Amino acid sequence: MQIGAQFFTLREHCKTLDDFALSLKKVADMGYRTVQISGTCPFEPAWLADQLKQNGLKCVITHTPADRLQANAAQVAADHSVFGCDHVGLGWYAFNEEKEEESYAHFIQTYLPVAKTLHDHGKLFMYHNHDQEFKRLEGKLVLQRLLEDIPAELMGFTLDTFWVQAGGGDPAQWLEKLSGRIPCIHLKDYAYGRKMAVVGEGNINFDRVFEKAEAGGTQYMLVEQDDCNGEDPFDCLQRSYRYLKAQGFE
Repeated sequence: MQIGAQFFTLREHCKTLDDFALSLKKVADMGYRTVQISGTCPFEPAWLADQLKQNGLKCVITHTPADRLQANAAQVAADHSVFGCDHVGLGWYAFNEEKEEESYAHFIQTYLPVAKTLHDHGKLFMYHNHDQEFKRLEGKLVLQRLLEDIPAELMGFTLDTFWVQAGGGDPAQWLEKLSGRIPCIHLKDYAYGRKMAVVGEGNINFDRVFEKAEAGGTQYMLVEQDDCNGEDPFDCLQRSYRYLKAQGFE
């Protein structure tokens, strides 16, 4: 398994192309070799391909805005091919049954066609969980329903260790349940006070996470820290990298 950096962590430092380019260089200088692109300023696919090449990086997954996915999934797939990325992620869905446009049924109706189009163009649609997927809907957790209702060839899961724990779940147990459908996952630690923490500086049992991720076919573990609690996000990514490298990952 390879470790990488989720650029949503650095979103405040990627608001212009110049800053985005500098952030890619800084991440490469830390030692990361893979990245997830999310939360940055707009960019042309060829520009990103060139920046990745310059820095010796590979983009293995994105979070792509919902409106782009819904409007033209085939073009999204073509853009991803330009910078060599096979996994196309959706970063958020509310699963709020009080609003039809945020309901479970609406998700299936909207994103199953998107997933099929991406599949037809050689890409895999990836869903990233938060804690709302641990609500029960007709007696089952939303995450369990997604697992059962959408075929493996059409959707994978970018399981997020922090948000599983925030939802009351066990990250390692869910990695086991989603085995075979977790090519990319998010690593963030969970500290007292429901705080997001540098990997290895909180309370998640990462030994079990690594064991179940590897057994489940995970290829890429992307470090993400949405909230760095006032610390420099580059420093947080660097500390996570050092911890993971000490565990034998690169």
